[in-house]
Amino acid sequence: MEEGQMFELSPHHRKIQETARAAAAEVDPFAGEADASTVVHEAAREALRRSGLARQVVPAAHGGASETLDPLAIAVVREALMYSSAHLDSLFGMQGVGSYALTVGGSDELRARWLPRVAALDAIAGLALTEPDIGSDLRGVTTTLASVSDGVRVDGRKSFITNGGAADFYCVLGREGDGDARGHSMVLVPADAPGLTVRPGPGLIAPHILGELEFDGVVVPEGNRLGVPLKAFSLMLQTLAVFRVSVAGSAVGLAQAALDEALRHVTVREQFGRPLIGLGAVGQNVALSWTDVEAARALTYRAAALAQSDPLGHLDMSSIAKVNATEAAGRVVDRSVQAMGRFGLVQGSKIERLYRNARPLRVYEGATEVLLDSLARRLAKGAS
Repeated sequence: MEEGQMFELSPHHRKIQETARAAAAEVDPFAGEADASTVVHEAAREALRRSGLARQVVPAAHGGASETLDPLAIAVVREALMYSSAHLDSLFGMQGVGSYALTVGGSDELRARWLPRVAALDAIAGLALTEPDIGSDLRGVTTTLASVSDGVRVDGRKSFITNGGAADFYCVLGREGDGDARGHSMVLVPADAPGLTVRPGPGLIAPHILGELEFDGVVVPEGNRLGVPLKAFSLMLQTLAVFRVSVAGSAVGLAQAALDEALRHVTVREQFGRPLIGLGAVGQNVALSWTDVEAARALTYRAAALAQSDPLGHLDMSSIAKVNATEAAGRVVDRSVQAMGRFGLVQGSKIERLYRNARPLRVYEGATEVLLDSLARRLAKGAS
């Protein structure tokens, strides 16, 4: 089926989309194997490296594709990659999510050391936010940062960290200071820093590179700070502002893949003397999924285009797009399984993989309920 007809992409974005689709097609033959991996799948990494797409998440000054990151380009890439492989999509997306605090808050020296390697996929990036008892309420993190004679000391634990154990560095959020002089700070911690222990994270319904991090007296140079001490919470918000809408792009790609799987089945499989799509309820549900996919794509592209000019100023639109697209993906893949009947229940099939991969999209980078609560507060504020 034709994609992207509800929003006219520029020739520049079309070219990026074509490159991403080519990389996805290269990975497609072994996508099931890649998506089952909880370590970096090297063949997928090499396909992504050859494509040069990781340059989209690094500024041009450090080997990237444009002067400032383009949320629409990133969303278009994630849509194309997720169509084939969640693992491939995550490898790409996390290069940006994991390094953006460095991009906007790191020293020139620190950026020069790491960002060209991120763009070339020679270094894997990680973002360490959540903790065993802290999920969405990141202001409550308990990991501590403190200035010491030889740098910055980090103590605490982080959990459910994407790329944990695979990343070459982590941008770590923690609390610093005492009393009124207390706030959030961030620091870059290399994966080989003494005192950092990384253990595998729990197995998920959709396999994922996941790790648990423990910082026991980890000391890094003062130059590894990201942003202004005590005021670095804004770096996390800026990361979400640029990359949250890209999760909507991933959801659109997954939903399109599920719709195409269902459509292939219902146009060939016959029951009662005619193709399944000719049975009213089946055809109507496939058509309803088509409307969900196209509406989600149009909203995602619009929100991503708005984020290009002012990511923080349009964070509400990014949140709306993320909620809309991820919830739509859940509906579409569920309808697709139903349309395929018993064939939709086969373990190891593509539709089963899509069904499992769809579920986490509604949780990470802002769970649906958390985002809706935030949007409701904004509505109430505007009405008062």
